[in-house]
Amino acid sequence: MTNRRKFLKGAGAAGVAAGASALAAPAVHAQSKIRWRMQTYAGPALAEHVIKPAIDSFNKVAGDEMEIELFFADQLVPTGELFRAMQKGTIDAVQSDDDSMASPTEVTVFGGYFPFASRYSLDVPVLFNQYGLGEIWDAEYSKVGVKWLSAGAWDPCHFATKDPIRSLEDMKGKRVFTFPTAGRFLSQFGVVPVTLPWEDIEVAVQTGELDGIAWSGITEDYTVGWADVTNYFLTNNISGAWAGSFFANMDRYNELPDRLKELLKLTMDSSHYYRQWWYWGGEAHLRTQGTKMELTSIPDEEWATVEAAAVKFWDEIAAESETKAKVVQIFKDYNAIMEKAGRPYRYG
Repeated sequence: MTNRRKFLKGAGAAGVAAGASALAAPAVHAQSKIRWRMQTYAGPALAEHVIKPAIDSFNKVAGDEMEIELFFADQLVPTGELFRAMQKGTIDAVQSDDDSMASPTEVTVFGGYFPFASRYSLDVPVLFNQYGLGEIWDAEYSKVGVKWLSAGAWDPCHFATKDPIRSLEDMKGKRVFTFPTAGRFLSQFGVVPVTLPWEDIEVAVQTGELDGIAWSGITEDYTVGWADVTNYFLTNNISGAWAGSFFANMDRYNELPDRLKELLKLTMDSSHYYRQWWYWGGEAHLRTQGTKMELTSIPDEEWATVEAAAVKFWDEIAAESETKAKVVQIFKDYNAIMEKAGRPYRYG
């Protein structure tokens, strides 16, 4: 009994000491919430579809661990300065095409609308995930300290204009808002490429500073208000799908725990999937049910001139570097396979 009393007395003293020690120890705070700032190429109305639903989902699932604050076109920095701002860490992540944000890589020219590189939106993820473009993009951006995350497809590239285009002759002299590489290609047909902030385009068409837009398909024309200031939609397109990507500052990405990296990947996949059906359904619906623009077409035999010029353009780009030549060869090999596969991959 005496020994038992001594044990309980000692245990009690030890418990009090332990309790006192615990009370005296500094509080251990939970890890602070990770906060990213991401800017998209898209204005507010378009972002509601091409990015915002996915980021809202990410923030909901990430909870107290992480939050991505989304900014729209030119809100923090001009679109042409997105790459540098992300590289320096001024912003943490970007959704854009390589071409618009002027990234200093060998693959920049292929971002956005590279003429006739794709015929349908599904071509883009197949090229990146099954034909090696993803590995090339990852390597090129790693060289400049930026993490390329994932590429996906948007809409085809069509002309929306105030005056009708029914022949190549009608394209001459048209001042058009478009992407850098698309403008470079189209200039041989007399198109005058114009660069303006995204939010200024609608007013520029109204004031006559622009004759039209070659920046999207008909879904975006209606969504962002361009269908309200243009009268005609040319059904011929120079590309079946815009190719854009998600990027992040390399250091900020590497700091993320694996769980959040995986959540980010799922978020981007969700964004890519949303655009696949939203654009595909929207293009067909608005061509047939839309009331704001009249459809025009350039005859196939005349448009074949543009397609032939694209092949020559590809070869000119391929001659600029070994990496560009590799990408162009992938495009050629892929399109040859699609043609051989036939319907539904390629028609005619």
